[in-house]
Amino acid sequence: MRKEYLKLERVDGPLIVLSDIQDVSYGEIVNIKVDGGQETRKGKVIKIEGDKVIIQVFEGTAGISTDNTSVQFTGKPLEIPLSKEILGRTFNGVGEPIDGAYQIVSNVRANTNGRPINPVARKYPRNFIQTGISAIDSLMTLIRGQKLPIFSGNGIAHNELAVQIVKQAKIEGANADNFAVIFGAMGVRHDDASYFIRSFEAAGVLDHVVMYLNMADDPIVERISTPRCALTAAEYLAFEHNMHVLVILTDMTSYAEALREISSTREEVPSRKGYPGYLYSDLSTIYERAGMLEDRDGSITLIPILTMPNDDITHPIPDLTGFITEGQIVLSRELNQKNIYPPIAVLPSLSRLMKDGIGEEYTREDHADLSNQIFSAYSKVQDIRALSQIIGEDDLSDIDKLYLQFGREFEESFVAQRPNENRSMTETLDLGWEILSILPANELDRIPQDMIKKYYKARKE
Repeated sequence: MRKEYLKLERVDGPLIVLSDIQDVSYGEIVNIKVDGGQETRKGKVIKIEGDKVIIQVFEGTAGISTDNTSVQFTGKPLEIPLSKEILGRTFNGVGEPIDGAYQIVSNVRANTNGRPINPVARKYPRNFIQTGISAIDSLMTLIRGQKLPIFSGNGIAHNELAVQIVKQAKIEGANADNFAVIFGAMGVRHDDASYFIRSFEAAGVLDHVVMYLNMADDPIVERISTPRCALTAAEYLAFEHNMHVLVILTDMTSYAEALREISSTREEVPSRKGYPGYLYSDLSTIYERAGMLEDRDGSITLIPILTMPNDDITHPIPDLTGFITEGQIVLSRELNQKNIYPPIAVLPSLSRLMKDGIGEEYTREDHADLSNQIFSAYSKVQDIRALSQIIGEDDLSDIDKLYLQFGREFEESFVAQRPNENRSMTETLDLGWEILSILPANELDRIPQDMIKKYYKARKE
């Protein structure tokens, strides 16, 4: 029988501190009884210093004092019950149902801390995931098993983009029986949470979506557990039931800020911009849980979304995320202000695994060359736009004016599309050729001549 401790040493923000504690493990879950058991809360051991223990309280410390609270250690880490009945359900950040339905009853209870995938056991990602969004599918292709974050800014349409990806994502060989979406939201407003739920219901995809929601007014301690609960559920579906799972986590900035606040409360030495020095390793314990295993058919593909403070891509959160993940999709405030949706900034965006999941075997033979040419041409557009600001558009050469026309049509017809528009890969690649055909064939220096003969159709004046 485990001991029950009847007196706290102190209460500090979302933390409680106990002394003279024995036989306790880091990450252990505790049961906290307030006012003689009238209210029960849960907490987690986050620091052990000799016989002193610091505990995060999930529901917050309001109403807790040093002499009205008792604590009992469970001897277990945070675990959530798992079965295929989680599909179509909504949970809070610690895996408890908030949709008014029944608690999941299962013999399977998984530790939310998970375990890293052994690099030797990883299978190299190959097949692409079609999102129906031209800029992503053609220029920064999402590969099954990849970690591809979206770098956004406050007020930019990243929520709409996340919903569109969930509604339209399609994996070759996957169907409703072996495809699922895990949606983890951290620190979101209630209206944003309602928007996600309504959108999934309206699209008829809610039956294969599992949602873990931590609201802005929920305890920040719960925010730390939300992505881990989401990825634990994803691992169960992918590696126990061989399902293809797409995990979307938003907003990782809220997660990192919760981590900073708790670190400050624990009086840890801060690092860059006040974030804890272990931010990199902490983020890696989340991101590195995505991937595929050699002896399993399932896969976990991860799209974390983060808002860059002040649109600064060198901020610690996007900076460290970029080191761990395999590329990024950057959203542009300038395109957003032009009412271009999705406002994807093509040039700073990339997918490092794209080259291995496209081409004749997966998408189409011309995909890689077409992508390279579009990047090259659009990069030249930026130089010509800068020049036109100095000398005026009328004094540009004829070829420079064609590049400006290409840039306008590329943004307005290729990057831009309706929130419910689902383009196939063939439609996307054909559209890319149509817009490239604004330029003379001799300007297409990144594409082999045989491809130009097959796909290029010069526009008539």
